[in-house]
Amino acid sequence: MADSMEKLVALCKRRGFAYLASEIYGGLANSYTYGPYGVELKNNIKQLWWKTFVHNRVDMVGIDGPILLHPKLWEASGHVGGFNDAMVDCKNCKKRYRADHLIEKATGKDLEGNLEEMSAELAKNEIKCPNCGKADWTEARFFNMMFKTEMNGLDGAIYLRPETAGAIFIEFKNVLDTNRVKIPFGIAQIGKAFRNEIVAGNFIFRLREFEQMEIEYFIDPEKAWEDIFEQWFNDQMSFFLKLGAKEESLRRYEHPKEKLSHYSRKTVDVEFLYPFGWGELCGLANRGDFDLTQHSDASGQKLEYFDATNNRRFVPHVIEPSFGLDRAILMTLLSAYTEEGEGEEQRVVMKFPKVVAPVKIAVFPLLRNKPELIAKAEEVFKQLNTRWHCEFDDNGNIGKRYRRQDEIGTPYCVTVDFDSLEDDSVTVRDRDTMEQSRIPISELVNYFTNNLV
Repeated sequence: MADSMEKLVALCKRRGFAYLASEIYGGLANSYTYGPYGVELKNNIKQLWWKTFVHNRVDMVGIDGPILLHPKLWEASGHVGGFNDAMVDCKNCKKRYRADHLIEKATGKDLEGNLEEMSAELAKNEIKCPNCGKADWTEARFFNMMFKTEMNGLDGAIYLRPETAGAIFIEFKNVLDTNRVKIPFGIAQIGKAFRNEIVAGNFIFRLREFEQMEIEYFIDPEKAWEDIFEQWFNDQMSFFLKLGAKEESLRRYEHPKEKLSHYSRKTVDVEFLYPFGWGELCGLANRGDFDLTQHSDASGQKLEYFDATNNRRFVPHVIEPSFGLDRAILMTLLSAYTEEGEGEEQRVVMKFPKVVAPVKIAVFPLLRNKPELIAKAEEVFKQLNTRWHCEFDDNGNIGKRYRRQDEIGTPYCVTVDFDSLEDDSVTVRDRDTMEQSRIPISELVNYFTNNLV
């Protein structure tokens, strides 16, 4: 399976889905730029997520909080004091690793928090450096993963947010005051987060600058929460199926009680079978009232909900469905990547669900040196492009153009030929079946309205 990732990364660069950022300067620490087709795919996934989890529900609202937030927020949430990973350096080649990951891979032991024990395990088992093969390590030490910066007028460090949830919790009271929301309800947000990971990698799976799609769903602590939790899990699974994942490539992983965060009553991940193995795709946690209580205590502001029907005040508990957008993009790319045929008939096709395909329709004039074909094709393109994202392509022969659009994942190609000048019809080719149909130009809008769903 490893070569499938290599093939996908090559296609992503070749077709403009993702490039290594700052490549002309040698690249930068696993940073990527989403290219012209990648940004369309990304935006389509975000729009589908927002429509699914915000617009299609009556119990959801959204916000867009800032990346720079008051540093006291991160003190109250525990990030300043406890958002740490254990790292070690190879003394020979100077490569840096997560100590717990090295130990777990070599011994199966899952050690957390005890630096002395980690250092002892590395030495006792003579765990070798994956890069140079030597077993000579520094002592394990903690490393805080928040990026620091400075702000004029503020003493001390300020941080790039390591998660988007913080903004939701501190705006809880404002949302209550300005919107007629009733428990249970949720606040959604899509935005960038930053974590100075010790080891990033596997293409866009683990990045230091990434994007999250998060929800904090507020519930009454005196009412049963298990059914709500399971419904959110099912909704998460359904969303990934909409993005093209196969059921057998998804699984549920429930964190054992001894591994739960101190505030969590239950945490479950949706995992996806990547080429490098099963990995987290999104998470779901019951966070209790930890966050609102912490921020209430630290700020001196009451973050409560008033139930007018029962004349009671309470701090809501929170169920948190958290999606990593970049991982959702990677899952969608991997699920779409398909190789078909043999020899000269072999093709690579990205079988994206139509709703997230970067380009919906490509319009071709049969020949680029015939003005009458170009004019007719441009007329068709303008008619369709006002409704769907289309691409005009007159470069190369028709076969090469079909292959290029297959690799982009375009569901339909429309070819204007000499017969089109006579009968006002065009040839429509289906990406997945490669079947071709003759459709009158006057019926194209209805045809694609019915098929691009």
